[in-house]
Amino acid sequence: MAGAWTKRGCSVPALGWRLIAVGCFRSAYIWSCFFGSAAMCSATYSEIPMTGVLWRTVAVWTLLWCTLCFLCAFNLGSKLLYAATFLSFLYALGYLTVECLVYHTIRAARLSLFIFIAGTSMVWMLLQWNSNGHGTRPREATKQQ
Repeated sequence: MAGAWTKRGCSVPALGWRLIAVGCFRSAYIWSCFFGSAAMCSATYSEIPMTGVLWRTVAVWTLLWCTLCFLCAFNLGSKLLYAATFLSFLYALGYLTVECLVYHTIRAARLSLFIFIAGTSMVWMLLQWNSNGHGTRPREATKQQ
């Protein structure tokens, strides 16, 4: 395996595996909100009463985020998908930070776990930005004489 999985021309580098792992981790949360006792879902938002509608809304929002992670993992060369996935981490981090610091609906311990997961993914994505062909201009074709 040595850092990449290759099958039928599909190569997933380490960052792709990271995004798949994050998506799978968050899928357990979605499963809890949709089908389980909502224990994980209610534990995240422990300070407010959560109804089934709120659980499912958070689950759908998280499902969209997971979908972006999975799509980006297999298409790291797509500038728009890469940027959308990075921004989804940024938006989720901003949203949960506001919920913690302003509205006090989630605990700082829950936020710190998300900061660790999203923060490391965001830093890794920023470090890999140029290596995936982003941020560089294509070389101009040289005239052959």
